Amino acid sequence: MNKETVSTRRVICLVGPTGSGKTAAALHISRSLEQAGFPASIINADSRQIYQDFPITTAQPSQEEQAQCPHLLYGWLPTDRKSSAGQWADKARAAMAELSAQGRVPLLVGGTGLYLKALLDGMADIPAPEAAVSSRLQEQCHTAGPELLHARLRGIDPTYAARIHPHDRQRIVRALEVWESTGRTFSWWHEHATASTPETDVLRLGMGLPLPELAPFLNKRIDAMLNAGAPAEARAALDAYPDLSLPGWTGIGCRELGNYLAGHCSFEEAVELWQKNTRAYAKRQWTWFRADKRIKWFRPDDATAHQRMAELALAFWQGQTSASGVKFTNQNIGLPGRYVQ
Repeated sequence: MNKETVSTRRVICLVGPTGSGKTAAALHISRSLEQAGFPASIINADSRQIYQDFPITTAQPSQEEQAQCPHLLYGWLPTDRKSSAGQWADKARAAMAELSAQGRVPLLVGGTGLYLKALLDGMADIPAPEAAVSSRLQEQCHTAGPELLHARLRGIDPTYAARIHPHDRQRIVRALEVWESTGRTFSWWHEHATASTPETDVLRLGMGLPLPELAPFLNKRIDAMLNAGAPAEARAALDAYPDLSLPGWTGIGCRELGNYLAGHCSFEEAVELWQKNTRAYAKRQWTWFRADKRIKWFRPDDATAHQRMAELALAFWQGQTSASGVKFTNQNIGLPGRYVQ
């Protein structure tokens, strides 16, 4: 089978909640593919890891990790710029086309479900909001705060409100823009509007643990970020971008450290809130991904998980099986979906 043909039509995707071990698993998969003659490149699919000022706080792969294989779309956006799922999908699509021309395997890695939906399943064609509505909601968010608008969104579109953080200004305003401009909720548009689906065969792998098991690892991860220099990173960002309402500050950890450095809370309060918000975010990610029955799940505490994922990725890439043709078995071991035999 021609490599160019395969790489044009196939993509491997590794998802899961924050702190579940996706970076290590992705590197193992990329090494295994490389050894088999299929060099891989990792493409970031995390909405927070696009920001260049917060590599530690958003858990971007380290320089040592990125040196093991090419990494794309990490840290490309400054703090004062915002991105959308559609903008990221355009960049990811261009990166995949470039990798295809090079004969490389695109390995999408991240936990932002909406980004991956935009790229792999297509986006609903939602009409542009009215300019007056957008300006008014932006002003309300600035003066009253995102929590008040999020509470309003909960009454209008509880499904979407449950998926986003009460401080996520960009997504809260966007959902309310859509509601006021079209009379339909954001959830309705994503469920009913026609979307063009790219002709791509996708292998969806998932790395995760139920939240009660994952929570202790999340706290340890935050401690490691603090020890690695997250406060100094936030201080440098605050000196350059003192407005904490800017898009880059909306990331979990970034926001809490920014408030601490700006004198709005103590360090202990910031860390406690960071831990709490991280757990809530992991829960939202888990809810999103577990609804996708196409994902093949693995536990990070399974000693053979990385190797099994790599073997499945290689078989998929060689065309020995399709994403829907792999044999799986249900196992009642606390995770949704199916596990590879």
